[in-house]
Amino acid sequence: MIRLYRRVGVLGVVAGAAVLAMTVPASAHVTLQPSTASAGSYATLSFKVPTEEGDASTTGIDVQFPVDTPLASVSVQPKVGWTYKIAKAAPAKPLSTDDGQVSEVVTRITWTAQEGQGIKPGEFDTFTVSAGPMPDKTGQLAFKTLQTYSNGDVVRWVDVAQPGAGEPDKPAPSLTVTATGAAEGSSTGVHESAAQNSAAQNVAETSQSDDSDGTARWLGIVGVVLGALGLVAGAFALVTVRRRA
Repeated sequence: MIRLYRRVGVLGVVAGAAVLAMTVPASAHVTLQPSTASAGSYATLSFKVPTEEGDASTTGIDVQFPVDTPLASVSVQPKVGWTYKIAKAAPAKPLSTDDGQVSEVVTRITWTAQEGQGIKPGEFDTFTVSAGPMPDKTGQLAFKTLQTYSNGDVVRWVDVAQPGAGEPDKPAPSLTVTATGAAEGSSTGVHESAAQNSAAQNVAETSQSDDSDGTARWLGIVGVVLGALGLVAGAFALVTVRRRA
């Protein structure tokens, strides 16, 4: 009987620790929506920023724009409770656009929360810009981002995913430039339809992401409860064994 209690106690402790370790929800990343855009097009880009720390708010977002394939035009959507600064520099060579040559491009945008503002623990927010035209060459554009917390922590979302490799620990928000669609420019109705489809896709992606975050949180809570019960059962069994011994 003593051996049985000992086994139950050990199994309870091991099971509780295993459940606690396995049910910690995966960390949410800073992401970019939409994830694709056609070559030569203009796009509204939203950086979705979740606060992952439990005792600090997000108070700063620093987004670095690609310099190898710069975007000629970038404008920022104002955001209540936040200020922003835009850094510009000359591209390696002037860019040709419908409005002429562009000799200065945006290289960095920094958003800073005003006093008493920020993204609180368990919340997220979006930071939106309009940018274009997208490069003629298809491929991936990485927007390396630094996330600053109110306690001084800085999370560097700067890892660029490599072909054939898994997702890095701190992936940079990215946009895939696709080939220009054959139907582009055919008619106003086609453009409106494409815009509606894109908007619907963005809403669906946001909904799926939010549902995924909510599911992960519930799984984490259930895991913590089960783990705690396992630890309590193990501790009770060990105490019982000692008393009987």
